[in-house]
Amino acid sequence: MHEYTSTARVWGLSCPGFPEEVSRARRWTRDILRGSPLAEDAELIVSELSANAILHTASGLTSGSFHLALAVSPQVIALSVTDDGGTGMAPKVEHQDQEAEHGRGLGMVTAIAHRVVVHDSDAGHTVTAELYRDIRPGDSPC
Repeated sequence: MHEYTSTARVWGLSCPGFPEEVSRARRWTRDILRGSPLAEDAELIVSELSANAILHTASGLTSGSFHLALAVSPQVIALSVTDDGGTGMAPKVEHQDQEAEHGRGLGMVTAIAHRVVVHDSDAGHTVTAELYRDIRPGDSPC
């Protein structure tokens, strides 16, 4: 294989920060991952991360937006959502009561994904969730 060639494929999508764009992000993810056994998990993760961006950051303001990246390789599916920031805190997992209406989304993403990483910058936050192929959550990828 050539040194600049990769078997990974990467897609990107930018969405205005409107609530109806969450369903667009889900459809986009479902279309790309059609036939993958991880498609439903990926769709749920994108839905939660996109909704969080709109609800909790400047992405949900009038001129706000959020951006998705989806990378697929033979070993992993990586889903990233980048928001417009505007909050003093990076996203974090909160342990909420089962009856709570808010605050459980990132915890659910963490339970589904094999790995979740939050990157914080002046421009916003990027949450990346990785789903490893052929490995159950809780198993080591190595």
